[in-house]
Amino acid sequence: MTLAHVAARLWVSPALKWDEGEQMLWSQQLAWGYGAQPPLYTWLQWGFNATLGPSVLALSLLKHTLLALTYLLMALAARQLMPPRAAVWASASMLLIPALGWTSVRDQTHSVLVTCAVAGSWWALLRLWRRPAPAGYALLGFFVALGVLAKYNYALFAGALLLAALSVRPARAALLAPGWWWAPLVAALLLLPHGLWLLGHWPEASAETLQKMQIDGHTGVPKGLGALARGLAATLLPWAVLALACFGRGWRTAASRPTHERWMLSVFGRYLLLIATALLAMVLLAGVSHFKERWLLPLLCAVPLMAFACRPGLAKACRGSWFTIVIVVFATIFLLMAVGRAWYAGKQGKPDELNHPVAALTDALRQAGYDGHSPIIAADHMLAGMLRTRFPAAPAQSCTGAAAPLAQCLTDATAHATQAGQGWLLISRADKLEPGWWSMVRAVVGDRAPQSLRLPFVHLPAEAAPAHYQFIWHARDRP
Repeated sequence: MTLAHVAARLWVSPALKWDEGEQMLWSQQLAWGYGAQPPLYTWLQWGFNATLGPSVLALSLLKHTLLALTYLLMALAARQLMPPRAAVWASASMLLIPALGWTSVRDQTHSVLVTCAVAGSWWALLRLWRRPAPAGYALLGFFVALGVLAKYNYALFAGALLLAALSVRPARAALLAPGWWWAPLVAALLLLPHGLWLLGHWPEASAETLQKMQIDGHTGVPKGLGALARGLAATLLPWAVLALACFGRGWRTAASRPTHERWMLSVFGRYLLLIATALLAMVLLAGVSHFKERWLLPLLCAVPLMAFACRPGLAKACRGSWFTIVIVVFATIFLLMAVGRAWYAGKQGKPDELNHPVAALTDALRQAGYDGHSPIIAADHMLAGMLRTRFPAAPAQSCTGAAAPLAQCLTDATAHATQAGQGWLLISRADKLEPGWWSMVRAVVGDRAPQSLRLPFVHLPAEAAPAHYQFIWHARDRP
């Protein structure tokens, strides 16, 4: 299925979605941090680009490899608590969480990586509870570091899980057995460089996240509670309804855990209680009024594992084959949706990024004289990232924002190219163009009229309005 999704992404379009374009730009260089996001995903993307070239293949192969690892690690975690059949169901159930089963396929990066780290953390922790050993603590510390370097909301998951485990005596004994110090040591060593960077860039790293949460104070409490309820329902309800429909009364009648192992269920319950308390506190005390499903995904992706752990006897349920069929059906549906999404958008007459005529635009720019290696300066990051995959020898960036930062970005980019003895390409697309962008360009580079390109969108009817691009190609100055 992983290879099928990679092949589907390559077949659908050479254009890029939001997160893909972002990664294609950030991965041009290694750094200890990238704005509001930790660096690990971009480091991995840099490695894939170095091996495969900056391309849709490199983007897709990394993401779907991480998705496959997420399911594998959750299955390994579940296997510590239940028979193989139930462990597969516990892992595959995550497919029925829309934020992972579909949204992550459509366009996600950091959320995919942090969910993979969460699955690895559950596996490492459950292994420790079974067989405490120094290597196991080091493995747990490794996944903790990966989680924080993947996405900062991992800290909420880790904090809640640590408190829940320490509050239950058998879990606490396993967590603090000889060699426990390997976990914080490994995590601290791996996190130290980024932590030092974060101390010096905290406003930059936190501002965008706080803006996305839409902190409205006490006036936003009803809105926040509603958003939280909708997010929780969208995350867990599809799986819960389908699992209940397939197993029916089996949830009540199947054998439960042996008495001597029920302390694990206490850890699960207290973890969920702590997560619920933290989310409510964000609404009631901090005034957070917006929750995205992908933010909740790493916190709740193990709920199916917890449910099957409560009823390990479901592994022998005769109706379990129905649940397997449901998983296969939804996996097939999501693959078909991935294959047909650009075609469907075209038939609806509502083109998105994947309908942009990338190949035709590439040919048109070459015919206009663009040399393929001078810097590309685009009006949005998706266009810049897309062109980087077509001209891998050219550095690419986007210049956006308010007037003063935009003017500075344009000035610096064109001046740097000129000083390096290169030309530069300024380019925009009409469906993602900030008002006044070309006015600011003229103020920076002089009163030069941009050239226009009108190219038909892919998969749209011939009579549909074409994609409109504008560009200025400035060839390098001759000595």
